[in-house]
Amino acid sequence: MRESKLKLAAGYIALLIVSIMFIIPFVWLIRSSVMDLSQIFIMPPQWIPRPFHWENFKNALTIVPFGAFFKNTLIIVVGVIIGTVVTSTIAAFGFSRIQWKGRDTVFAILMSSMMLPAAVTLIPSFLGWKTLGFYDTFYPLIVPAYFGGGIFNIFLLRQFYMTIPRDFDEAAFVDGANYFQIYWRILLPLSRSAVIVVALFTFLGSWNDFMGPLIYLKSDSRFTLALGLQMFQGSYTAQWELLMAASAAVVLPCVVVFLVGQRYFLEGITLTGLKG
Repeated sequence: MRESKLKLAAGYIALLIVSIMFIIPFVWLIRSSVMDLSQIFIMPPQWIPRPFHWENFKNALTIVPFGAFFKNTLIIVVGVIIGTVVTSTIAAFGFSRIQWKGRDTVFAILMSSMMLPAAVTLIPSFLGWKTLGFYDTFYPLIVPAYFGGGIFNIFLLRQFYMTIPRDFDEAAFVDGANYFQIYWRILLPLSRSAVIVVALFTFLGSWNDFMGPLIYLKSDSRFTLALGLQMFQGSYTAQWELLMAASAAVVLPCVVVFLVGQRYFLEGITLTGLKG
């Protein structure tokens, strides 16, 4: 009994140390965003600003048109989330609840494509979109979500769907329901937590995406927050307090979304994969 308690205490201590290691950079970012430049790098570090310089946020967000960058990012993120959720839920339904010839083989091939490096398809994708005339538009960043949905998302939802008893499907068929009605009225409501996990992952990935906008966007008026922050860093590197304030403003929505959806996130991850 004593040995098990010692192991449990050691585990908590290890988790605490790791947590502190991850939290310190975030705390440093937040405190630096409301400090004067002379306070940021003093030794020993001053963790509590005296005084608080809240005007750093106003100055940072007005020097560069972050309002336009936020609007562009929001358009892309919303479009990608809708496309990813719709496509991945339908694909996962087909791989988990419908019997068709070669289903498992196709799914295995789909899963094996996860090992394909993104750099392999980067140039062909760019040339294809440019040939279609969609270079410097949002289409290359949004449209693919409506035709793929993300292989990991399909796998995640498929595993979740397979934990739902097929008795629901059989009862629905007896009542005259078709596959779409089963998908819309039974599977989706029961898999809300898993769908929210997919939406959360998609939001974080799309919000922080830097490579995609860097490749397909050329005009400053179409830049996203990631590109805007890079542009800000290139122009105002010496003004660390403004750079920290801009970085904190970009990171804040991700923190808020995660805190709001963490209950569904933990529930979805816990329940997914109970049945293979």
